[in-house]
Amino acid sequence: MITFIIGLAILVIGGMVYGRISERIMAPTDATTPAVARRDNMDFVPIKKKKNCLIELLNIAGTGPILGPLQGALFGPIAFITIPIGCVIGGAFSDYMTGMMSVRNNGDQMPGLVRRFLGKHIYVFYNVFMCLSLLLVGAVFVYMPGDLFVTHILNQESSTSNPAVWIVYGAIFVYYILATLIPIDKIIGKFYPVLGAVLLLSTVGIFIGLFLKGYPLVELWDMANAGYPYQDHFIPIFFVTVTCGLVSGFHAPQVTLVSRTISHEKDGRSVFYNMMIVEGFIAMVWAAAGIGALELAITDAATIRGSVTQVVGIIAKNMLGEFGGIIAIIGIIILPITTGDTSLRSLRLIVSDVLHIDNKDKKKILIVALCIFAVVAVLLVWAKSNPEGFNILWRYFSWANETIAFFGFTVIAVYMKINNMPYIMALIPGAFYMYIISCYILSAKIGFNIPWNVSYVIAGALTVGYFLLVVLMKRKTSSTSIDCTG
Repeated sequence: MITFIIGLAILVIGGMVYGRISERIMAPTDATTPAVARRDNMDFVPIKKKKNCLIELLNIAGTGPILGPLQGALFGPIAFITIPIGCVIGGAFSDYMTGMMSVRNNGDQMPGLVRRFLGKHIYVFYNVFMCLSLLLVGAVFVYMPGDLFVTHILNQESSTSNPAVWIVYGAIFVYYILATLIPIDKIIGKFYPVLGAVLLLSTVGIFIGLFLKGYPLVELWDMANAGYPYQDHFIPIFFVTVTCGLVSGFHAPQVTLVSRTISHEKDGRSVFYNMMIVEGFIAMVWAAAGIGALELAITDAATIRGSVTQVVGIIAKNMLGEFGGIIAIIGIIILPITTGDTSLRSLRLIVSDVLHIDNKDKKKILIVALCIFAVVAVLLVWAKSNPEGFNILWRYFSWANETIAFFGFTVIAVYMKINNMPYIMALIPGAFYMYIISCYILSAKIGFNIPWNVSYVIAGALTVGYFLLVVLMKRKTSSTSIDCTG
């Protein structure tokens, strides 16, 4: 339990200090924000800070800060240290800087920021990559809450032959379509604060349950003798397994979406930085629940690897009883739904921006949305029909998520360099994730399947090259871009 408490202290104290440092660097002003200057009552709508905080939390907190840390529990209590450190100097910092950059650049979505600061060639690659990733998010975040609802609320089997599965999927799809098309303050702005309260209460319930149920948490110094199955190749596998709650690339389109509802720049730290710290807390709680459940033999490593959604229900009901467990599961179901809708809304905005479709053209917006949902539906049916379909989706989603995070750190580093800020704050985590994503895809079976020792060397060379490229970039004094020719 000592390691867990130390990790929480790092998260809270580190978040307060590093968040304040980040805010001082950005130096919020009283300038008019895009929500006010470009108000269109569709996507650009001023929303109060407290409500925006809960909207942002639900936007970024998919099932990642639950399912990822549960799988991260297989690495042992080292997760209690890596999650908070990564969240403070990586995830929360990235979310804050990205959100504030969007606020100061007309509410640009992430592809727009990439084009502005990295150039049109990288923009084209990034845009395609981001769209594919958001489609994966949409499919994953229909699949997971749907199966959780059927399995733990309806107490039925989540098989393709069960009509209830497809009915639940269909209901989630209908909600997603409405949330994608209706002005942001009508559904998201009104219901998210209530859903956010349910989420926080369920997380607090699990947190208290750790102590009341006496879940044993192995200390970091005892980890070597505990026999955790995933202690080999901690780098890069842990950092691809535990994404949300630590560093998550798909937060970028979420925070830039919320940047269009920020009324004052000074709201940025509370909305962007602090809400990521809250997500880090959620991740810490579920990592602890997973480690404690393994120690008490409430579940085992094979079950976590094979059906982590089942483990969620087992732990929730063990800690909180049947009724309390169901309430907690409902809170967990809320997570992916309230992330999937805004992810697909962001995708609709990105595609609309590329096609130069005005938000007032409802017919064209509807056509774009229906095309997006048709692709998501195909991915969903394939994943559900293929025994390994979901696992393949999740692996690619996790790697793509961290690849997008790498691009995000690069954009931030360039922006900070242009504006004479300490860009090393973004360059170090950016270089680290260059190593993570390249090493993983080189060695993974879903990638090039190269031996580990070779992958480490190649990834190291790519990382050094990336670091030097950013350091040697030349500033352009007459524009908001950087000369990448060295």
